[in-house]
Amino acid sequence: MKKLMLSLFVAFGFSACSLDNGNNSTIECGTFNDLEFTGFPFSCNYTIKTPPPTAAVAVIASQEKMDNLFTKTSNSCSVASDPNIDFTKNYLVGIFAGTKPTNGYAIKITSIVMNGCQVVVNYYEKSPATGETVTQTPTNPYDFVLIPKTEKGFIFNKTNENPDNIVIGSYYNQCAGSDCQKFYQINDYNTLKFLNVVGGQYDFGQYKYTPTIKRGEYTLLLKTVPAEILALKGQTKIYGSPDAADQGGVYFELRQGASVTKVYIDNNDTEDQSTEIKAFKKVIQDKITSLK
Repeated sequence: MKKLMLSLFVAFGFSACSLDNGNNSTIECGTFNDLEFTGFPFSCNYTIKTPPPTAAVAVIASQEKMDNLFTKTSNSCSVASDPNIDFTKNYLVGIFAGTKPTNGYAIKITSIVMNGCQVVVNYYEKSPATGETVTQTPTNPYDFVLIPKTEKGFIFNKTNENPDNIVIGSYYNQCAGSDCQKFYQINDYNTLKFLNVVGGQYDFGQYKYTPTIKRGEYTLLLKTVPAEILALKGQTKIYGSPDAADQGGVYFELRQGASVTKVYIDNNDTEDQSTEIKAFKKVIQDKITSLK
């Protein structure tokens, strides 16, 4: 397993800390198993007091360290988010790409595994996509997740991943109860379940999520997308009148490089839905059912 040496942005709050020393060695300490984590919409409620100028990592183990490094702000997202972290049960793990010259850069934690003595955080970085409009303003990309409290050491492992993804969802604005609308992001390295999605609020960066680690799902689902949807290339299209009569609808979003295509499909079969669109709608509905 190859690991990237990163500077340590913050004291971990405990002594068990491991970063790569350049020899690409790992500790033989039993079989690695997936460690459950939760995506945390950090930017909704916090700002970093001093963003690290170079690549860095942080494992925040206490509210005191949280307060020392970050400023708590009023919610900047369009949906309510809980900014509180129970540090008796969880740690906040963050990874920083360092200062970049423009927007369009990103860093993302993809999976976390653990054996008897260490936690390995896998992540990838992306640069602006071909054709993406960028502004000449420096940015500091980062990503944060919550993990169960642990005393094991940490290694951060850089991987190569395809950042393209698909978001699918089944929505019904009259549904009651928490998490009654089902939305998932399908990547080639994992599948994310977004939690408590609000009807019509489909900026998914503002929601917590839980991952399922499974490879190749994006590539498989992309093969089922009809040519008429692929031809939209960054446009938004609505089939029928989804949820106009409380009948709900299906949501589909395709992100390929700088292009973001969005499609809303009426749950009822309507005249503007071709045979291929109806069949694809069924594919999405079946996929959502399989992921519940």
